[in-house]
Amino acid sequence: MTRTAVPLRVDDLSPFAKTLRQALTQHEGVPTHVELLNLIARAAGFSNYQHLRADAGTAGRLVAAAAPTPPADLRQVEKAARYFDDGGVLQSWPARFNLQLLCLWVLWSRLPPDTSYTEREISDLLRDWHEFGDPALLRRAMFEAKLVDRTIDGRDYRRIEQAPPAELKPLLAHLAERLKAG
Repeated sequence: MTRTAVPLRVDDLSPFAKTLRQALTQHEGVPTHVELLNLIARAAGFSNYQHLRADAGTAGRLVAAAAPTPPADLRQVEKAARYFDDGGVLQSWPARFNLQLLCLWVLWSRLPPDTSYTEREISDLLRDWHEFGDPALLRRAMFEAKLVDRTIDGRDYRRIEQAPPAELKPLLAHLAERLKAG
């Protein structure tokens, strides 16, 4: 299960630090995780951590709606597209990390959301989507890039829902065009 980030914005760090220090000195012993979250939230001017989360959720939606998306780097799109054949199959593993990541995003986009896969099932899908015969490499890379999550024992994989980079949409369009033309 993915966690939702809760941003904390403090207008003036000095009063925040003083208030937090005072609350910590008045607290008996080391505070628990939840107690510490509440102390931090109070020092920032909220009644408790839940109040901070609720405020961050509202502000986060407003900021996300107002923030412009950065333009796609079309040179990166072109470079990443070279690693796929006309059928959209990944032919080789790029040496550069940023191209590896963009290729992984293409594979991520092919995984249906809210679907759970066994290790064998996701490996079979990845085997169909690449030619160099190493689904374990792709599986691990997707996990390390936080594109998929897995259980501790590695038996259950699930796509992590998130906003893709700006380059994914033009790359997918480029690959779809090549598929139609071929």
